[in-house]
Amino acid sequence: MLAFDLLKTDPDSHARRGTLTLNHGPVQTPIFMPVGTYGTVKGVMPRSLEEMGAQIILGNTFHLWMRPGLDVMQSFGGLHGFEQWKKPILTDSGGFQVWSLGAMRKISEEGVRFASPVNGDKLLLTPEVSMQIQAILNSDIVMQFDECTPYDTNGHITTEDEARKSMELSLRWAKRCQAEFTRLENPNALFGIVQGGMFENLRQESLDQLVEMDFPGYAVGGVSVGEPKDEMLRIMAHTPHRLPAAKPRYLMGVGTPEDLVEGVAQGVDMFDCVMPTRNARNGTIFTRWGDLKIRNARHKTDHQPLDTSCTCHACAGTSGVSWEQGGREGFSRAYLHHLDRCGEMLGPMLTTIHNLHYYLNLMQEVRDALDAGQFTAFRAKFKAERARGV
Repeated sequence: MLAFDLLKTDPDSHARRGTLTLNHGPVQTPIFMPVGTYGTVKGVMPRSLEEMGAQIILGNTFHLWMRPGLDVMQSFGGLHGFEQWKKPILTDSGGFQVWSLGAMRKISEEGVRFASPVNGDKLLLTPEVSMQIQAILNSDIVMQFDECTPYDTNGHITTEDEARKSMELSLRWAKRCQAEFTRLENPNALFGIVQGGMFENLRQESLDQLVEMDFPGYAVGGVSVGEPKDEMLRIMAHTPHRLPAAKPRYLMGVGTPEDLVEGVAQGVDMFDCVMPTRNARNGTIFTRWGDLKIRNARHKTDHQPLDTSCTCHACAGTSGVSWEQGGREGFSRAYLHHLDRCGEMLGPMLTTIHNLHYYLNLMQEVRDALDAGQFTAFRAKFKAERARGV
């Protein structure tokens, strides 16, 4: 089941406000979706995700197929029961892992043959197998199996002819995914994925043919795969707003806070990215005033929280009152710097909570601005604050 209600559009951009209703509940858009590759958002309890406002999270089809395997997943009735997450889940198709396996895989019309990175078994992942795995996972949003067109392969920039062949293969696989999804009588929703590399004409061809197939929702794939930022922004400006207005639009694997706000302005409803969690584990913190490197020595004696305006558990403790509002219960930069230097587990757990809270709160502020008809003013204020620096 999928229903998408478009509630409001911004007159000065392509930004829009909506409600996406899925089998495991509603999702307010625009939304950021935390990534839970192995059935967990690293270092964060499901309860904490709910408290910080997560409405939908991701799972990874390829990795869950490898471990724990489909028999285990089926015994729990799918991914929701296995990881104890009651709200919606989106699963990718395995296409990105196909891209990342490099020399370990061989792509053909049938699918992708590769050696398991877990135990070396010879495996074949096809559009049909991807649909079967995702049916067992019982994810609310199923992604078509596609080839993620590379930007640069060992110094070779993908040509238009190469991007076309890849895009056309993904279109043929989309038809096979749709047929298998229907055969399985999957009650969830299948999204098509627009490919075409960095070529607008190919993006348009992919988009047009996918729209003819009438998917319940659409994604823009093949960005944030090593291309220069201006190339990504060019495709972001071209493709999302050309997708059907009555259906949800998902920009895969993007990105920084600036990318999210710009993506909303270009008509995107849904985002995911490992950046807030991965960067947190590596000591990079996202704040209203720019990025903070907690490993820098200047934080050794700093009593301030990561972000004085933040109400997350790391910054405001259990009080939920920010420093700017007079709260003093959060953890200091000095403490988090100390935990990082000592390799203590609590350090990346707290910085992950903060980064995810920042992303989810940013999307809440975007939704509030759209509801109030103030998105243009919010966008300008956001850029100025982020440029100020911590």
